[in-house]
Amino acid sequence: MLAKIHSIAVVGVEGIPITVEVDIANGLPSFTTVGLPDGSVRESKDRVKSAVINSGYKFPSRRITVNLAPGDLKKEGTAFDLPIALGLLAAGEIIPQQSLDHYAIVGELSLDGSVRPVRGTLPIA
Repeated sequence: MLAKIHSIAVVGVEGIPITVEVDIANGLPSFTTVGLPDGSVRESKDRVKSAVINSGYKFPSRRITVNLAPGDLKKEGTAFDLPIALGLLAAGEIIPQQSLDHYAIVGELSLDGSVRPVRGTLPIA
């Protein structure tokens, strides 16, 4: 299943719309992030997995691909944790994607599933 979540990247003093696409497919269990992620965005897979499990949900043992579009813009920081986690839950049909379609979602996740603030919220607003 595929889910699309709206998010925003901060570039300088500007907020750039980002689409977070999460696909859960049959195959060997893996978690791949594409779309020019920096190191902290690539590390989100560990925060997201722990947050999902510690929030009481089952983490899928399937092939997970996360695409951060547009692909030509470097994505930095931890603000994509929450949209990736919600995309994962929507792609797994645990939550309805329609409930997220009208929001731009940003937030860092702690390992227990709580949401932490992120830098750059003024350009995001």
